[in-house]
Order: sequence, then structure tokens, then C-alpha cells
Amino acid sequence: MSEISKQILSVGDLNRAIASSLEERFDSVWVSGEISNFKAYDSGHWYFSLKDEEGQIRCVMFRGRNSQVGFMPQSGDLVEVSANLGLYVPRGDIQLTVQSLRRAGMGGLYEAFLRLKAKLANEGLFDAERKRDIPSHPRSIGIITSPQAAALKDVLSTLARRAPHIPIVIYPTLVQGPDAPAGIMAALKAAEKEHAVDLLLLVRGGGSIEDLWAFNDEQLAYAIAQSPIPVVSGVGHETDVTIADFVADLRAPTPTGAAELAAPRKDQLLQELAAIEQALLHRATQRIEREAQTLDQLALRLNHALPNPDRMREQITNWQQRLNQAWNVRVDNLKRNQSHFAAQLEMLNPQRTLERGYAVILNNQKQAARHPKQLNTDTSFEIRLAEGQVQVQFSEVLQGQ
Repeated sequence: MSEISKQILSVGDLNRAIASSLEERFDSVWVSGEISNFKAYDSGHWYFSLKDEEGQIRCVMFRGRNSQVGFMPQSGDLVEVSANLGLYVPRGDIQLTVQSLRRAGMGGLYEAFLRLKAKLANEGLFDAERKRDIPSHPRSIGIITSPQAAALKDVLSTLARRAPHIPIVIYPTLVQGPDAPAGIMAALKAAEKEHAVDLLLLVRGGGSIEDLWAFNDEQLAYAIAQSPIPVVSGVGHETDVTIADFVADLRAPTPTGAAELAAPRKDQLLQELAAIEQALLHRATQRIEREAQTLDQLALRLNHALPNPDRMREQITNWQQRLNQAWNVRVDNLKRNQSHFAAQLEMLNPQRTLERGYAVILNNQKQAARHPKQLNTDTSFEIRLAEGQVQVQFSEVLQGQ
């Protein structure tokens, strides 16, 4: 007997020994089965069982791993899991710790999907910085899908309900089969060439991974990334994920969801316009009231700056009176000066001197003789007296001592 069988073990020790033995025996296994009792906890961890006709086993898939699955499993799904076999010591239950999970039968397709996803992610095609902004109010919307697709009817119905004012352009193409990728790329090119829309919806209804495989085409991924027109993908159901979803500028869970993300609701737009109108009216009213107050202040300052008309008339009357008084005083002064100057002038008048008995002798040039030597007997002289003048000629001029 081995040493361990000779010992008396506790239940916990025994379970730990079994767990260690299982981990050493089974490194990693692939197991297929049907999911039952699936539960997704708030912690992000998944708990479920895998079963078939012969048995079942408990499984756990932790949050860090299940974020890579790409769909939400449901009870009844047939899946394949890669897992480590172990034992949950507290309960003694054998369980699988799942590392990856895929739909049963996907095998090679899923592996190809993961390889392409990793490649394009490394090239930066999924980076948020590369993606274009989705116009909040598109002027026109293009739809890339099959005209026979049920998704088209849902999209058109949603757009007609939410935004009947936005023109719609349909770019028909196959969305399933080997020729679908080339058709979708041709539709992208046609939309780019026509310049008729400023937003594209790439939509298709749900299906198996094989049905949606056209949207995992590598060249299509590059075409979506290089499209100058923003692309919203709405491929399959909410749990379906394709490469086109990762490359698109915005991913919608369904075709209807893509239409809802692309087109703003008409009633919401009208509400926003009404709110903008009220805001503009309020600001305009505030501005008018502010300017009216400024005008009142300027009018008040103007009233203080300009003199009162009555006061101005009173000042003019006073100035006129003062001017008249000043003028009268000036005239009186001028009259007095005139009388004084007239008296002075009268005193200097030669006539007054003549009236006192004097006379003045003028030569031919009407110049007054001031010296006896200016008198002679050769010419005549004019003698002016107080009451007239006479012409005389001297017969003899005697010089006094």
C-alpha cells in the first residue's frame, strides 16, 4: 500500500490530492456537449454544465476568458470547449475550467476567424483612433444589403418611423456565399464614387457562422477600413460577431439597431429645435433688455450734458441785456471822447486864431510864411483874415532888426 493510503486523510486533503492528480494527468482537453443550466453572474463569470446522452460535467469560464467568445451562450447550445480538468475542492465536484468556447462544428472556421481577428487587431484596424465619427444628423443614408433580405424591411421601417425626412439610397448586393465579399466591396466603391450619402449601413439578418462568413473576409475588412464614408454594421443577432463589426466605425447588435443608431428621432429633433428656439429667444430678450438699459443710461447722461432749453433762453436774454448795457456804455464813452476831441480840435482851429485879430500870409504854394525872408516884391501873396482873404503884392519889404 502507498503511503497516502496508509494515512488517515481529511476530506479536504483527499480532494486536493485528487485535484492535483487530475491536473497532472489532463493538461488541456477539448470537450463537446450541450450547454445546460447556463448562468452568467454579475461578476462576469459563466457557470454551466456540458452534457450528452451518457453524462454531464460542471464547467466554469471566468470573465477574462469569456470576453473573447463573441456570443452569449444559452442552454441547449451545442458547443466545443478547450478546458483544464480539475476538482472543486470545497464540494468535491469534478469540473472543467474553460479557456475557450466555440459553437460545435465551427472548428476550422472559428480558428480562421480568431487568426484573422488577431492579425487585423495587430495592424490597428480595430483601434478607436482610426474610426470615423458617425454624423449626428446625416443628410442621406446608404444601405448595403440584399434587396430580398428581411433585414432591409426592418431597417426601412425603422428609418421611416424615426427620420422620414432623410433620403435613403440602397446599394444591392449578395450578403451570403462566396461572391458576397466582392459584391459588398463593389457597393462600397459605388457609394464612394456617387457621393450621394454621408453614412452607410451594412446590414444582414442572423444565421450560422457559415451564413455570416462573407463578413469575415479579409479584403472586405480592408475595404471597410478604407471607406471615406462612415460605416455602421448591423450583422446578425446580438450574439453574432464578425470581423466587419470590429472594423466598422460603429457596431450595432442588429440591423434594426443600426438604423436606430444612424437616424435621430424626428420628434427628438423637433424637441431639440424647440429648445434651441427658446434659448435663442431668451438670449435675444436678454440682449434687448440689456441694450434698453444702456440706452436709458445714455439718455440720462445726455440730459445732464445738454442745458435746459428754458435755461438757455434765460441765459440768452441775460447776455442780450448785458450786451446792450455794454454797448450803451461804449457809445456814451465814445460820445464823451468825441466832444472832448471836438473841443480840442476847435481850440486848435486856425480860424479861432484869426478871429482874435491875427492873419496868415500864404505864398503861391499855399504855404504859410514864417520868416520875413520868405516875403518879396516879385510875387503876390494871399493874406487870410478872420472874415476873408485878399491878394497883395508888396512894393517894398523892410527887414526888421
